[in-house]
Amino acid sequence: MDFRVGLPKIRILPSPEARLRSLTERADHAEALATRVRSRVEPILEKLFVLRTRLATVAVGLIAVWLFLHVTFGANGMVVYRAKRAEYQRLQKDIAGLQKENAQYTRDVTELKTDPKRIEKEAREQFHYARPGEVIYVSPDRPATPPPSNHSAHK
Repeated sequence: MDFRVGLPKIRILPSPEARLRSLTERADHAEALATRVRSRVEPILEKLFVLRTRLATVAVGLIAVWLFLHVTFGANGMVVYRAKRAEYQRLQKDIAGLQKENAQYTRDVTELKTDPKRIEKEAREQFHYARPGEVIYVSPDRPATPPPSNHSAHK
């Protein structure tokens, strides 16, 4: 077992005058560095100051061009809007046509359920029904393909 007690390190603080002196020496170096940086940066800042209106004009112009392109060709831009509007109008026409067709089918169903003349007409056309004493003539169905021709080369 080790019973040695470690002694803390003792720091000797410099006197206030020495601290002040070291600060002033460092301040001289910092001031010299600041002067060098300022001498290098000042001409650039002066040029930027002179060109500030041109830079602002260019920045506004770039923003305007970007905004124009975004509004025209963006995800919800005018090109997409016009395409969607044309599609909407086409779909509205399709809906109107389908509604008319649906109304016609509804009228046909109602007539077939209630109108005796319509029921008789459909029965005669589809099922070839006839009243007593009537004769129905039905034309034969036409063949889908023409019969083969029998032209022979024998003479």
